[in-house]
Amino acid sequence: MYVLKTGEEMLRGVIIFSRVISPWKQHNLHSQIKPVIHSCRDDCAVHHLQSLLQGHAFNNVRYFCEGVTQAPSFEGHVSNQSRFQAHTGRNKDAPGKAEANVPFHTKLQECLSPSDVLDLMEKCTPTHGQVSKSLTRMWNTTKKMSSEQRRFELKLMSEHPVFQCLFQRARVHAPHMSAIDLAYTLLAAIKLGVSQRSLVVQTLLRVLQERLNQFDEKSLCILATCLEKMETDKNTDALKQGLKYDSLQQPKWSNYQTAEIAAKALSMADEFTLPNALHMLTTLATMHLNSKPLLDICSRKIADNVHSVPFTRLLACLKSCRELNYRNFFLFSSISDYLANTLSMWSNKQVIFFLLEFEGLGFYPVALLDAFAGKVILNPDSLSFRDLLSILKAYSSLNHDLKGNQQEFLANMTRVLESYLPKMSSLDLLKAVSCLSVLGHFPQAPLQELLQEQHLGELLQRGRPYTAQAERKLYMLGLCLRLDRPALLPMLAPLPDLHSVLFPHQRPVNPGLVSALKSLVGETAVKDSVVVEGVYFIDCVITLSPEAKDVCSPSKHPRTSEKPQRIAVLSATPSSFCFGTTHPRSSLAIKIRHLQILGYEPVLVPIHELETCTNQDRIKVLKNLIFLHQESSRTED
Repeated sequence: MYVLKTGEEMLRGVIIFSRVISPWKQHNLHSQIKPVIHSCRDDCAVHHLQSLLQGHAFNNVRYFCEGVTQAPSFEGHVSNQSRFQAHTGRNKDAPGKAEANVPFHTKLQECLSPSDVLDLMEKCTPTHGQVSKSLTRMWNTTKKMSSEQRRFELKLMSEHPVFQCLFQRARVHAPHMSAIDLAYTLLAAIKLGVSQRSLVVQTLLRVLQERLNQFDEKSLCILATCLEKMETDKNTDALKQGLKYDSLQQPKWSNYQTAEIAAKALSMADEFTLPNALHMLTTLATMHLNSKPLLDICSRKIADNVHSVPFTRLLACLKSCRELNYRNFFLFSSISDYLANTLSMWSNKQVIFFLLEFEGLGFYPVALLDAFAGKVILNPDSLSFRDLLSILKAYSSLNHDLKGNQQEFLANMTRVLESYLPKMSSLDLLKAVSCLSVLGHFPQAPLQELLQEQHLGELLQRGRPYTAQAERKLYMLGLCLRLDRPALLPMLAPLPDLHSVLFPHQRPVNPGLVSALKSLVGETAVKDSVVVEGVYFIDCVITLSPEAKDVCSPSKHPRTSEKPQRIAVLSATPSSFCFGTTHPRSSLAIKIRHLQILGYEPVLVPIHELETCTNQDRIKVLKNLIFLHQESSRTED
């Protein structure tokens, strides 16, 4: 990994020289940089660079950081971060803003060569996950190329001005990547010909050694495939040894040890005491061992004796469930009902801790939310600033409606929020206002404070880790102000134009859903993949004339309006609802509210339930969902 200083200088010279030359004028490049090569005392580096420039091998494409033990700095040139930000800034001012509404993964799939991917990178500041996916896409585009075309494309890639920036980002973001992204990043780098001695590859190898215990079987297979093609060096050999040891231990653990523990626990199920169940649950979380039969036994024991569990153990129980991605409706209901019935025993902070855990688990504790809201309404001044933010987060995320107490609750929350306005950071203020907007509440003073130039400037400042999140929240806030039309004073400053920062969450529409809907109401009445307001994706829109409505669903309560009816069919995943219910969470709830304002009648279709149905069963389910929903709405009207 160590190269002489003159080798580093030689590489810098080649970089600087190649940047100013067009990719289509490289035929004299080798002869022009001969003086730089001959001035280098590192014969090995000279031979390596000459072979790279001549394009002798596919897996020997040069990389700028080779042999450097710290992040390289190139005098007189823009830094990597600045380069990405400069390109991002130019793109936002460009006339084609509509392109920004296209999801990143869609743009990436349209790239047909490594240079196309690098051109895309010029227009954005990629996250660590996008860096990995971009490198993988660069490698995938070269797989089906001929040898000559591949050599030419890789040469263009290595001469691209963003090539260095992308790999520098891969090096910097490596500690933050997931296990699967790390494995794919290393594989793509090696396949693209990045030297094994380069700083980025050595950094990836070191991070992989530290994170090896977090790898699942798929990540380990990808890593093993990559290491098989790599040459011997200290980091590679250490990782191979670690991988060999892990592969020897993991089958024993995952097969024998898991089965042994589960069988032992199941055989002792009748003998489990409450402390046994609590200890077993936290131990399973520590071991990352998700044994559902064993977890079910522990959950039943805890739920039956929830009144005997102290606060810390009860909270640890919920944390363990979240770490194991385990859900048990009976356990969660028992805990939430117990807390609601004994609310006077708990402090505000203790209840808030439970609410945040329930929110993270996606569980909707209706009784607890109602009871705690009543307690807060009686004494709102007892809430600290962090208490306030946590309460707003939980109630907005779970989309809880307090019915008759809603306005009083929101008014008290607003009063407490206004008392903390002078102390709040811009990001905290944005979070609080966003939560209130989800609940349909738009207080004047916090909005006026948020829309001041100093707060907006800080939130939208480039290079901050939360800038993208702030842009999305501000865009949604502007959409709420425009569609919900709250009664606000005209002196309120306008929000900046951020329509290019948010794009609809598009996904392929289920063909079975479209086919069933067309069979139900006719082909001309169904339109799929509709985007409303540039952000809300509707799987299918059914437009029914009054005559068609009467034919499809005869009703005793005919509508007097002759206006066509627009039904927005939304395929909803389980994560869109609170666990164990069909109660929509915040993002889906606000989408439904806005579609209703825009004249649509939203109908939620649990798409996972339709996947196993035949077409006839699918039609029957959709008819019940759509037209029975219409009947109930007519009766209410």
